[in-house]
Amino acid sequence: MAQHSVLFEDHAEPVTVRAGTLLVEAARRAGIEIRQPCGGQGRCGRCAVRVVGGRVRRRSILRLSEEDVAAGYALACQAVVEEDVSVVVPPADQIERRLSTDHVAPEVTVPRGYAREQSQTVERALLRLAPPSMDDQTDDWARLRTALRIQNGIDHLRASLEQIRALGGILRASEWQVGLTYDTAGEPTGSARLIAIGPGAAIAADPLVGLAIDIGTTTVTVLLADLDSGEVLSRAATYNEQITRGEDVISRIIYASSGDGSDELKGLVLETINRLIATVCSKAGIGPGAVVKATVGGNSTMMHLLMGIAAESIRLEPFITSINAPPLLTAREIGFTMCPDGTVDLLPGVASYMGADITAGVLASGLRSSEETTLFIDIGTNGEMVLGSSQWLVSCACSAGPAFEGSGVVHGMRADRGAIEEVWIDGRSFEPTLRVIGEGRPRGICGSGLISLVAEMFITGILDKGGHIDETLDTPRIRRGSHGVEYVVARRDEAADGKDVSITAVDIDNLLRAKAAVYAGFNVLADRVGVDLASVDRVLIGGAFGKYINVEKAVDIGLLPDLAWDRFDFLGNTSVKGAYLSLLDRAAREEVADIASSMTYIELSADNSFYEAFTSAMFLPHTDLSRFPSVEASVT
Repeated sequence: MAQHSVLFEDHAEPVTVRAGTLLVEAARRAGIEIRQPCGGQGRCGRCAVRVVGGRVRRRSILRLSEEDVAAGYALACQAVVEEDVSVVVPPADQIERRLSTDHVAPEVTVPRGYAREQSQTVERALLRLAPPSMDDQTDDWARLRTALRIQNGIDHLRASLEQIRALGGILRASEWQVGLTYDTAGEPTGSARLIAIGPGAAIAADPLVGLAIDIGTTTVTVLLADLDSGEVLSRAATYNEQITRGEDVISRIIYASSGDGSDELKGLVLETINRLIATVCSKAGIGPGAVVKATVGGNSTMMHLLMGIAAESIRLEPFITSINAPPLLTAREIGFTMCPDGTVDLLPGVASYMGADITAGVLASGLRSSEETTLFIDIGTNGEMVLGSSQWLVSCACSAGPAFEGSGVVHGMRADRGAIEEVWIDGRSFEPTLRVIGEGRPRGICGSGLISLVAEMFITGILDKGGHIDETLDTPRIRRGSHGVEYVVARRDEAADGKDVSITAVDIDNLLRAKAAVYAGFNVLADRVGVDLASVDRVLIGGAFGKYINVEKAVDIGLLPDLAWDRFDFLGNTSVKGAYLSLLDRAAREEVADIASSMTYIELSADNSFYEAFTSAMFLPHTDLSRFPSVEASVT
């Protein structure tokens, strides 16, 4: 097959690819990642690049105008190389790398009364074995198990073949004084599984550490904890590398279903996790081999992709997972770079769109131990919500779309430096005041900024209840653009890249759909169990995004119920907090399992009342303004 040269100008040396190779794959070979929010389906148009030399065959020009094509633009996921070409990748279309940082990983505190001896499943033993002799020809494995039974009361010990192979050499090299690390999790009483064995002095000197991991669709977070004290030694987070193949779970499921997509996505998330493991271990001055246990939270799709299990059934009716409660695995089986036989515990989920991130979040929120009627919401690309108390739990999930992540919006971006995160609009001049992450010039608008902006536009009369921009207002901020009517948030002379930052009618519609799905979701839950939302005692908001929501403005647009502010609590990343508690305490881990098994899940796609609630919530703040008395008072 013919070979062709592809040059990505200003980025790398030319790469040679076979004819028929997609531009996005050629870019990957050159070490360049191009955003594919839709997972390479050619739907979003966000992977557009400019071909400045040679020609490509465009399989699709969706989202490209005739002028774009004439200027050389092509969708990298749909453009096929058929001759030597030169390509320019617009900076905005590359994946922005966020380095592992402390501030994106949540603060957690050691549970009150934590004591490793009572709470932890991982244990250590230092054994002095009698050497074999002509009078005692007990085999090495039986000799080890006998000593462990006498000293620690473990009657049955399981080991891998690799461990058995190494056993004889270790016992003799250590002169029959060895240290064992073993785990009783998932084992019958009096039984354990061997994690590591080595010379007694070496094992005793090694710290006993474990990992709490949250695999988010957007961000992966890792905490390294001392299992003796419970203290968090270090933390780090970064973007999930899978984001290069799709920004939402549906796009990734579709990508995984084609060719080698499943193996590719598994490799990408493992690359992300293992890089973070190396980071947290380096910060703490500990070798990754010392990590003996990892507890993992994440939605059902992320869990399936990590395990390399087909996830196609998750998105297809009747929306069934392959597994909700995975068995205990080892690092060797899953691919984590830690002690090879260390325990990897993937926390249980409930359903296709109610995963371990939510069961862990319910644990971390304290909902399960409260007598108060509580609404727990995790807002992101998917909106998951749980209503209940210590006596009952009912849950549902909705597809909110990527607007809350700053995607699906013309000038949307993630909450990185340069993102507008808060907006105030003067009701007389309609001029905005902005707060920008990093305090520099704005580059775009993140999810919290969109909520703030739309709320301000509604309260000041720029938007009507239907989300339509009033073109009759006397302000140059409102104009007609290529996407219809828009409001200019930052003029080009105010912006970082010399281009106007605006919000369009399409952007507003996307945000209204996202907020309507969330509001309709918890309304259906409340109606199902006969609970008046006004009587809800607490509203707990989990997820990294939820931490930055302005309650007043979220109520103004109808995203959150109109309740007294003191009923709202923002909890941050509850998934990793729940994973941390489960890592330390066997009772907490049992509680997560109980939460998963006792939670009633409602599939909204099979509930006719959801569509009606969604339609009613597609207005600002709602068709029934009496549901939002505080907003009614400010706009009438």
